Amino acid sequence: MKTKSINISPVIIWTSSIILGLLSSVPQFAQHQFNLAEAIVNAVLTSSFALVMWYVNLYMLSRYPAKSPKQQISYRRLSVTLGIGIVIMFALAWIQQQILTHINFGPVMLMVEVRGLLINLVCYMFLHLLQQNYENQYVNMELERMKNDNLAAQYELLKQQVNPHFLFNSLNTLKAMVETGDEDAVDFILKLSNFYRHTLESRKSDLIQVTDEMEIVRAFLFLQNARFEGGFTFTNTLEERVLHTLIPPFTLQLLVENCIKHNVVSLEKPLHIRLYNEGDKIVLENPVQLKTGDHHSLGVGLENVNLRYKHLLDQQIEIVNDKHLFQIKLPLIYEYHHR
Repeated sequence: MKTKSINISPVIIWTSSIILGLLSSVPQFAQHQFNLAEAIVNAVLTSSFALVMWYVNLYMLSRYPAKSPKQQISYRRLSVTLGIGIVIMFALAWIQQQILTHINFGPVMLMVEVRGLLINLVCYMFLHLLQQNYENQYVNMELERMKNDNLAAQYELLKQQVNPHFLFNSLNTLKAMVETGDEDAVDFILKLSNFYRHTLESRKSDLIQVTDEMEIVRAFLFLQNARFEGGFTFTNTLEERVLHTLIPPFTLQLLVENCIKHNVVSLEKPLHIRLYNEGDKIVLENPVQLKTGDHHSLGVGLENVNLRYKHLLDQQIEIVNDKHLFQIKLPLIYEYHHR
């Protein structure tokens, strides 16, 4: 997991270090023979130790993060900082002994080391809790961003499906079928109704089974066949095991729509669309026969599919285009794992 860097104001670091130094000298005020020089030296050395340990702990937390995201405290890192603190405090106690030669080094050393361990632990735990808070804020921001991106993708999906242009073409086709007394007019109405029913139902789900997605595709293809009258073919050879995997709703329908939208579809040059599985991928392919003036467009539908795979599953679709054959490869999803 990515770690946010910790920023502590120098004012906080210096002020807290000075306060700790002053507090360490408070017991000396209660002594019968108060020595101002001892109190000053003690306060300066304690403040210096606290100041150094602030920056040592900041460095250790940023330079050597915990290896496991689930590990609340890095005991290795804590041991290293405590060891560094003991060495630094020993050096400061030795300096104190050189300045105040009349003090018995043994008892003073023990007191100073205990004080140093406590100060070091307080600094470490404070920075650790602050780091956890920063990381939690970062995770929450990422989750909120992914939630917003997912909502945007669903909104784009709804706009693509409840498309006035598509509905206008479908109604025009239906009008022509009714005027010519086409026997398939009733089936066309039912398929159109089923298609929009699937649109409203499936937008509530992040993932559906491929077999359910194929129902949507079949309804869409029926509508397009009525409109283009044999201008394209669709071959589906997906294996049974693949039909029980999962897929974001309207993924295949959007990709099939993209094929028809951007390529020439006619009886003279029919568009051959194939759907099959290859390894751990679902592949949709068609020959490249782009319409005039449509050489650079990949369609909003393709961007929508890629966005949903990226933000729902942390995966991206694979696009292969050698100017002769256009392929889109979708990763198989065997179980639901919304991030």
